[in-house]
Amino acid sequence: MLDRLPEYIDPLHLADKRAELKGKIPISRFERVAEMLHSADGAVVVELVFGREGRLAEVEGHLNAVFELQCQNCLQAVTWPVSHEIKLGIVTSLEQADKLPGDYEPLVVAEEQKIRLKDIVEDELLLVLPLFPKHQYACLNAGITNNVNVSAGSTQFSAENPFSILANLKNTGDL
Repeated sequence: MLDRLPEYIDPLHLADKRAELKGKIPISRFERVAEMLHSADGAVVVELVFGREGRLAEVEGHLNAVFELQCQNCLQAVTWPVSHEIKLGIVTSLEQADKLPGDYEPLVVAEEQKIRLKDIVEDELLLVLPLFPKHQYACLNAGITNNVNVSAGSTQFSAENPFSILANLKNTGDL
């Protein structure tokens, strides 16, 4: 497996050669995913096989990674493993994209155009990562430790009532 994949690829040329790309891309290189991350440590393992099935140029492969996303409830880290299958049909027009078999997603490229491999991988990751990552457990309740009294299995909050000042004013007649 390569530690460094090519930055730009020509998908149609790779499909004609029946090429395979295997390697890692550091998570820190994905700018559009960055806003969801708690930490950009680690890498995405990329395994792609380019080929042709009849006249259809295709890319099939697999992405594996473990992301550390930011929980939208508690803003702490939440580990999110990703194992995603890729099945793309390489097309040069929207008309060709409409004719793809149902199990293919389109990858629209101009003929003999090089595109960034990182962009293809990042597009696929954005499809599988949650828009609002959250822990599987009630992280907000687990994070509340002050002003909580636990007795006989029930949870009661002993926080001061914010309107208690108004009650004092009413009692003294200052209102």
